[in-house]
Amino acid sequence: MPPIRDDLMGDVWPLAQPGADGADYGAVSLAPLGSFQVRSFQRFTLTYRVGEYGLDDTGAIKIVQRWTSDAGPVQFDDPQAMNHVRAEASNGVELELHAERYPHQRPWYNGIRLTVKRGYMRPGDTITVHFGGTPGYRLQTFCESAFEFRVLADPCATGTFIPVGSPAIEIVAGPPARWVLVAPTLRRPGEGFALGIRAEDAWGNACVLPDTPLALSSEMEMPDLPGEVRADPGTRGLRIEGLSIDHEGATTFTLSTASGEVLARSNPLLIQDSPHAAHWGDLHGQSGETVGIDTVEDYIAFARDVSFLDVTSHQANDFQIKPAFWDEINRVTAAYDDPGRFTVFPGYEWSGNTPVGGDHNVFFRNEGEVMHRSSRALLHEREDMQTDAPTLTHLFDHLQGRDCVVYAHIGGRPADISYAHDPALRTAVEVHSDWGTFEWLMTDAFALGHRVGLVCNSDGHKGAPGMTYPGATEFGAYTGLTCFLTDRLDREAIFDAMRRRHHYGTTGCRMHLEVEADLGAQGVIHDTDPAHTDAASRPSATAIMGDIARSQTGEVPLRIRCHAHAPILRIDVLNGAETVQTLRPYAEADLGDRLRLTWQGALYRGRGRQVFWQGEARLDAARIADMRAFNAWNLERQTVLQDPRTVRIDAVTTGNFGGVDLWLDDGSAGQIAIDTGLANGQFALSDIGLEDTVIDAGGLDRKLRLCRLPDQLTDCRMDETVTIPLIAGKDNPLWVRVTTEDGFNAWSSPIYLIP
Repeated sequence: MPPIRDDLMGDVWPLAQPGADGADYGAVSLAPLGSFQVRSFQRFTLTYRVGEYGLDDTGAIKIVQRWTSDAGPVQFDDPQAMNHVRAEASNGVELELHAERYPHQRPWYNGIRLTVKRGYMRPGDTITVHFGGTPGYRLQTFCESAFEFRVLADPCATGTFIPVGSPAIEIVAGPPARWVLVAPTLRRPGEGFALGIRAEDAWGNACVLPDTPLALSSEMEMPDLPGEVRADPGTRGLRIEGLSIDHEGATTFTLSTASGEVLARSNPLLIQDSPHAAHWGDLHGQSGETVGIDTVEDYIAFARDVSFLDVTSHQANDFQIKPAFWDEINRVTAAYDDPGRFTVFPGYEWSGNTPVGGDHNVFFRNEGEVMHRSSRALLHEREDMQTDAPTLTHLFDHLQGRDCVVYAHIGGRPADISYAHDPALRTAVEVHSDWGTFEWLMTDAFALGHRVGLVCNSDGHKGAPGMTYPGATEFGAYTGLTCFLTDRLDREAIFDAMRRRHHYGTTGCRMHLEVEADLGAQGVIHDTDPAHTDAASRPSATAIMGDIARSQTGEVPLRIRCHAHAPILRIDVLNGAETVQTLRPYAEADLGDRLRLTWQGALYRGRGRQVFWQGEARLDAARIADMRAFNAWNLERQTVLQDPRTVRIDAVTTGNFGGVDLWLDDGSAGQIAIDTGLANGQFALSDIGLEDTVIDAGGLDRKLRLCRLPDQLTDCRMDETVTIPLIAGKDNPLWVRVTTEDGFNAWSSPIYLIP
């Protein structure tokens, strides 16, 4: 596939150039071209032919690549090591090579500068650049249809670099390492649904499906479920539509080979008589026209056909969106929106700096709306600057009366929700994305009196909405997903769910979650926030997640129903920022010889939030019979069993958590000593029990935790009712956090019980 079209690409180049339009500043070629596997080692030769102006003494060329790439730094000193680069000039002049982290404006980072020293080059001379070394040049961890080697030239040695060429290769997935079978989580009897099948390589890239028959089965009887399915040639996703179940119950699906080998089991699907179904979305990510990869149409098609999302949107940084690209976004969202099957919203990320409000996502119900940019940092266009919104206050003012919804987001420019608030516009805060986990944003909202919902999205930059893996770069977490509770799938219904906060978020898994409060006979639900509007209200004995309600009782029963893809570790019940009860499907008497060591947290709220956990955990008496890691996303930073008594820790967190489970031969013998540099401690194994032993490591909720678990967990379902005393005279935001054995979280939007 060719690179992104110039008229859509949100990058800027010098207006001043040595010559007239069309002048020859050189030409570029690359060999070999073609398709290459992710994270493979390759050798490439790039040749730059000097143009009509020559290349003067101290003139230079740069080879730049997109910011998203995690290929790793190049080096010039050791030909026996990976990513070695060398170059020679055809006329023998000396070339000075050095790496530049920011060689040009975004997205063209990750560059090499080659400067002519003590000489010059004539038109037609060449510079040949060799990427390789003995193992080779290591490619990035994710697929890209056009991975570019973009070359810029400064022929007159003025520091003005002109783009001269951009040869590209295709980076493709490795062999399948796992299969994924995606089901919806909640449907009504007789309501139609679809299943999705894909295969992923070791880094989480979607693979081209093999042309072989696959078998499907269900725990519940389904006459319309095909027993055998086969993917179309060249596709990365297989969608099985036209399915339904006519009676209540719960089921999972199994994908097998024709010979009976189990490849995957789906998340659970509940069929129950309910006022709503569940529709899954990832509404936040970018494509190659700004700071991601591939095109906006590739992005939307992937969400529908490979991630099997029900809802999506595109959220490019506003300061990179050319008018032509805004038109293209609107064209694509209109073309792909398909009521009843796939809902797509036009939108953008208002990317104001944190001191003036920080990142916020803007979603329009319909096409044809006017953007209000935070700035024009990467745009030459100045025609409609009167529409800009340089602060969050300006944005909310511009959006008055518009059919749109706004989310607060934590990315490169963390949202400051205290700067401005409009409850009719900002309906939710995003607590998880590829950038990490930010539960503190929800508790900030409580402290400010904001009654908002909770969402999770990917903010993916790798062309894979709904299944973006962090790879080996500064992203530290797997994708986020939001589940919308609506009676149908279309723009009107999803917007209504957004405005009523009827949704919950997860760290990428699809689990069923219900939270319902018993308000009593005199309960009331408000359609909008009565603190800011004359809100219509209606009597109701129950409230679901997201509702703003009143109860005349001093305490409320809260029913929590969860059906997860994996055993449930715990459900924390919260009132605002405080955990009021923790529910577990096991008790102290069930604990075994299994220890869980967890690391979590971030350095601070900004973009350099990564925490690198490195060190060891050592036992002095007990021996480790088995070890299993969770949330170890970076395959090149792995925590390993060094010997039967020592675990070597190497991990990164960005507000999220990871860790290991250790099965010991004697879970009470001796001590465990942990040393990570950031947090250290020594504990008797006999003292480690059901509740966490915590080592604080400063930073932002940066901690180590130790607890004991049953040797085996099996309960994937919990249905519990707890009674929550209400604090008089203030909001009581009641919400839950679910944690599964394999390291996933889900959070419900709060039920706001107001005075």
